[in-house]
Amino acid sequence: MTSLIKLELARALRNRKFLFFSVLYPSILFLIFSSSSGSDERVDGTSLTVATYLMVSMASFGALTAVLMGNSERIAKERESGWVRQLRLTSLPGRGYVLAKTAGAAVVSLPSIVVVFAVAGAIKHVRLDAWQWLALTGVIWAGSLVFAALGVAIGYLASGDAVRPITMIIYFGLSILGGLWMPSTTFPQWLQDIAEWLPTHAYAALGRAIEQSQAPSAQDIAVLAAYFVVFAGGAAWLYRKDTLKA
Repeated sequence: MTSLIKLELARALRNRKFLFFSVLYPSILFLIFSSSSGSDERVDGTSLTVATYLMVSMASFGALTAVLMGNSERIAKERESGWVRQLRLTSLPGRGYVLAKTAGAAVVSLPSIVVVFAVAGAIKHVRLDAWQWLALTGVIWAGSLVFAALGVAIGYLASGDAVRPITMIIYFGLSILGGLWMPSTTFPQWLQDIAEWLPTHAYAALGRAIEQSQAPSAQDIAVLAAYFVVFAGGAAWLYRKDTLKA
């Protein structure tokens, strides 16, 4: 299993296109979105400046990109190529394959978070206490496991040809409706009510609570935990189903 994890890490770090979209792209979007507001402008309903608010949004978006886009497409294509079937002939347990995929995505997701933070601090002068920077990094990185499980589920659900459009629809839908690209307070009320129950909204809300030195909302924690159970359970069921078909 260790060898497979090393292979996944090497493949992730060699993929320059994937590195750009998961590591640099969120930082570029952060600069674009935050450039239209003044340094002291606040987001409605919060005590956060636009730059501070968007920093968590884009760090979350970068982690989401790394774990969702990376896992789903690779798994679907490896199933079609027969690579997964070959691995089943080895002593590698099924959980080892999933763990290797998650580890590879997690290694890329951490730099995407750190780069957004560095850009926000250096260019937009976002200032937080040391414990807040550390807590934000840990919460966003750990929370990305929810979407890593979703990526695995999609990879076992979709074919190699269908996986990209399916993933893109889910990816952009969760990002936009969850308030990662723009504050959900700008949505119509009915859409805000829907957004509150999306995993991306709860995911970013945990980070924003840390920025405001507040305790995370019990609802946000419960929403993320529920989605993780659903996504992980679905991934496990689809994996077993794919194993029986092989």
